[in-house]
Amino acid sequence: MGIATTLRRAAQRLRTRRVHAPELTARVLLADLLNRDQAWLVAHSDDEIEHSLAERYEEAVRRRCEGVPMQYIRELQEFYGLDFYVNPDVLIPRPETEHVVEAALRRTRPGNLVLDVGTGCGAIAVSLAKHAPGATVLASEISPVAARVAKHNAARLNASVQFFLGDVTGAIGASQVDVLVSNPPYVPLRDAPGLQAELRHEPPVALFGGEDGLGVIRRLVSDARRVLKPGGWLLAEIGFGTRDAVAALFDRSQWQRPDFLSDLAGIDRVVATRART
Repeated sequence: MGIATTLRRAAQRLRTRRVHAPELTARVLLADLLNRDQAWLVAHSDDEIEHSLAERYEEAVRRRCEGVPMQYIRELQEFYGLDFYVNPDVLIPRPETEHVVEAALRRTRPGNLVLDVGTGCGAIAVSLAKHAPGATVLASEISPVAARVAKHNAARLNASVQFFLGDVTGAIGASQVDVLVSNPPYVPLRDAPGLQAELRHEPPVALFGGEDGLGVIRRLVSDARRVLKPGGWLLAEIGFGTRDAVAALFDRSQWQRPDFLSDLAGIDRVVATRART
């Protein structure tokens, strides 16, 4: 079967399953499989596809019809100008998390020790290592399979990051860290039934922060004060509408008044504060 016919049939299947942008999705999946760009597909629309490749393409289309995110099918997600390998063992990095990276870079100095808690695919840690010259970047992860993905990304992107398995900051000594960053799980468990289909394919441990969504960040705030140097920074991504609840987690005798940094839509996206000296 030729490329044009293959694309037309795939797009129809995707449209029937109400997949967003079915024609584009069909083209991207086939271009990836053939290691070509979309312009090549147009120029070679009458070319036949090998049987083995056609079967692999059929499988990719089937997975997308079942709600598997494109990023997992392609094993790729761009973040902060870098291409990260992703699979269902890790959360797919989102553009809004780039605000955490930008906020951390503004506060990181040469010689600083930076810790990324719950690194997932390594998006934050690797981005900081690539863009914060002179800083030492550590990254913790509770999931061994996610840690392997993060290490793979650091190696393929030539980023110097020291990874270790651990829950929150348990493996770090007191008063060592200058900048602590995290994108903790913050989706409330009570919201699980209403999640879109794609989110149900991502690892629950990286999504859910307890019944109210604040379970992990509560622990993070508590542990961070121990490992941060006096004057050290804590920066974390937060869930929609949680500003007041997150602000209440900071004991003002130990923390400076937290700032909340918004995204381009004006949504509070990052909490930033310093340990008191």
